[in-house]
Amino acid sequence: MNSQINILIDKISVKEYLEIRSKVKWKVLSQTQAQKALSNSIYTVGAYDGDRLIGMGRIVGDGAVICYIQDLIVIPEYQKQGVGSLVLSTLIDLVKKLGEEETDMMLCLMCAKGREHFYEKHGFIARPTDGLGPGMIQYLKL
Repeated sequence: MNSQINILIDKISVKEYLEIRSKVKWKVLSQTQAQKALSNSIYTVGAYDGDRLIGMGRIVGDGAVICYIQDLIVIPEYQKQGVGSLVLSTLIDLVKKLGEEETDMMLCLMCAKGREHFYEKHGFIARPTDGLGPGMIQYLKL
């Protein structure tokens, strides 16, 4: 990994967020959606090479019982260089600081097909298990 990578917390702009999503060909968001998503995040973590956003992730949730990792993105030319692991470990550390001592916090995510191994390396388990049902999703057309 390039030694110039800097991690910044809660600094990602709407413009950067929309651009990085575009670079990985994710669904296009409106400016308003992007602003609201960033503003309503508990944390945003940006990985920067100089002043260029090359990776990011967000924490959303209630910050007490459950948090979700959202939008873990690394632009293609920086993938497989440890940037995603750096962002993910930073997100996990931030969530650990939110929790109340002697309690548990659920940290959840949905990953793209084929990315399960990356998250398993970081301690996540795939559902369903014997005790947990499958994750589910519904897209609402507005």
